[in-house]
This record gives sequence, C-alpha cells and structure tokens, in this order.
Amino acid sequence: MSRASQIQTGLLVLIALMVGYYVFTSSSSDSSVRTEAKQNLITNSKTPTTPAKEEYKGPKTSVKFAEEEFNFGTIDSGEKVEHIYAFTNDGDEPLVISEAKGSCGCTVPEWPKEPIAPGEGGEIKVVFDSKGKSGKQTKSVTIKANTDPAVTILKISGDVTPDPNAPKPSINANQLQPQIQPVQK
Repeated sequence: MSRASQIQTGLLVLIALMVGYYVFTSSSSDSSVRTEAKQNLITNSKTPTTPAKEEYKGPKTSVKFAEEEFNFGTIDSGEKVEHIYAFTNDGDEPLVISEAKGSCGCTVPEWPKEPIAPGEGGEIKVVFDSKGKSGKQTKSVTIKANTDPAVTILKISGDVTPDPNAPKPSINANQLQPQIQPVQK
C-alpha cells in the first residue's frame, strides 16, 4: 500500500470516528448542556481567546459628562497633556465605574474607585503623552460602569508637532530610483 493511500485511509477512519462520536453524543438526553455549549461557542466566536466578561448585574444608573471630547490644540512632540472630564451621577443608584481604559499606552486615565452617590459628581483625569507621536492624534478612553449603556467613550485629540531633534530615517540612494529588472526571453 502506498504512502498516499495509507494517509487517505487514515483520514477516512478519523472522519468515521468523528461522525460516530457526533451521532453518539447527539442522541444523549442532556440536550440543554449541548445547547448552552453551542450558544457559548457562538457568543464567544468573535474573541475565542478571551473569555466573555460578565456584565454588571446590579442596579443601573446613568451618568452625564460635561463634555465627552476635548481638543488639546497643537503641542510639541514629547509634551504631556492632562484633561479632566467632569461627570454627574444623574440616576437613582450609586454609580460604580468598573474600568477606564485608554486606546493605547500613551493615553492613561485615572478614575474614582469608590461609588458615586446619586446627584454627586466626580472626575476622570486623562493624560496623553505625545512622546514619539506627530501629526493629527485622536485617542479614546473607554469607560465601563453600571449604566445603560454600560460603555461611554471619551475622546482626546489634537496635533503634535514633530520633534526637530528626532533622528531622521536614513534614505538609501537605491530607494530614490525605481528598480528596473530586465525582461528575460
């Protein structure tokens, strides 16, 4: 028997075993477990390596930000910009911010970890570090809380002037001329 036919036979046996296993397990009386497992696979199929996070199950409230976008104007590369986003819990339950995450390591938020009572306010401080950045910049901070909707996005943007002392990329003379290859007949 040739090597190719051995591989083909092995694959057919493997497929037959898989079909047999599926038929055997699908006739099992515990269909609710299978249904739940299938639903979990469908739900988590978008991010298979990350387990699904539980949404906050307690009472919901609402939050009102004085502003959700801030433009810092024009700054030089290497400068840090700090902005405070003020908010008010305008719901009837204590506001709990479970997470605040910047869109990159250059955007770092600080937020209150204790619950904010109804009618009370708080602040989220965002620091943008422009080191190594140049040109138009738009960054975001994702806020997760016991609100409906559960996620609020804050934005910080502006222009960063390149550092004139930053090393320039070297340009090879060959990069300036197109590379022409002879056609062989």
